[in-house]
Amino acid sequence: MSRLFNRLNGQRGTSLLEVMIALVITGIVTAAILKAYVSQHKGYLIQEDVSDIQQNVRASIDELVRHCRMAGYDIPLGLPAIITANTDPDTITLTYRTGNCDTYLSSAMPQPSAELKCGTDVSCFYDGQWVYIFEPDSGIGEWFEITHVQADAKHIQHNTMVLSRKYGADALLLAMTQIKFFVDTTDSDHPNMMIQMAGQTPQVYAENISDLQFQYRMKNDQIVDETLLPGDIREVLISVSGRSREPDPDLDENPYRERTFATSVFLRNVGI
Repeated sequence: MSRLFNRLNGQRGTSLLEVMIALVITGIVTAAILKAYVSQHKGYLIQEDVSDIQQNVRASIDELVRHCRMAGYDIPLGLPAIITANTDPDTITLTYRTGNCDTYLSSAMPQPSAELKCGTDVSCFYDGQWVYIFEPDSGIGEWFEITHVQADAKHIQHNTMVLSRKYGADALLLAMTQIKFFVDTTDSDHPNMMIQMAGQTPQVYAENISDLQFQYRMKNDQIVDETLLPGDIREVLISVSGRSREPDPDLDENPYRERTFATSVFLRNVGI
């Protein structure tokens, strides 16, 4: 018994100093692991944020290029294919024909509010559609909204709006697209690229688009920011900037991450 007691008495336990050293080492290792995790997680969030920015900017560029290429396609003489506005962020309005949906008036309008009696099938038109009526002889035209299409009678009504004048027989009725691109900065924390079709309310196309810039190469090779001669435009130079959804407090001067993409479009339906 005394031999067993002596053996147990001879074994030393863990001292307080050893426990404290173990705790300090554990804390250092834990802090290092946590710091590495936080850094890796932040890097992942930054990468995801940049990816979202690039996706929004690329989508905006692609949409602008698509509509710019169509600008001026088969539109009536005198109707501008492009309306420029150096508003910083800039604004551009593009017009072109949509498909082959058209008709003409079989008889003159007795008054500006009268329904349109057409000479061909009008089934390609639809209620709520914005179309362009154009008188070739005078070169006068305007946009209006169709309220009802009577396909059997070949009549088109516009009850919600009176036209500016009485259009005569043979005036053309054309299905066209007029689309406006601009940046809405009403909420400065979340600017968006907007699209607005003729007569309709603007819609968000891409979020967190901070800047939209256009320049125009004219037929004399001069580059301008704005022009009253859309028929002389040969190329549209486009620059779109996007930024992160939320500010980053670790960034100094500009709290938002930004990416800018640029491209250009040669016009194939203008000035030909």
